[in-house]
Amino acid sequence: MPAGRPGGSSRRRGPDVRVAIRVRPGASRTAVGGTHADRLVVAVSARAVDGAATQAALEALAKALGVRPRQVRLVSGATSRDKLVEVDADEAEVAGRLEELRTT
Repeated sequence: MPAGRPGGSSRRRGPDVRVAIRVRPGASRTAVGGTHADRLVVAVSARAVDGAATQAALEALAKALGVRPRQVRLVSGATSRDKLVEVDADEAEVAGRLEELRTT
């Protein structure tokens, strides 16, 4: 899928890298890895109530990418399992780590 589409891989746009994720709330443990429909899977133990799963997913993604939580922000999909997030970090570093996470 070409870069620039929400379902595609990460892309650089201004100072941010965009990443399409699929959140799996209510998991037995928090984990980041694998893909679902070309989106990075983020499993979180938090339930999908009052944004708890979204917040937990953003924090888990930040930890997995080795960036601060404030460097990861939601762009779209607040009430959906499919979300688009921006990561304020070096594109090359993030792209390399994302590739590792997608294959785990």
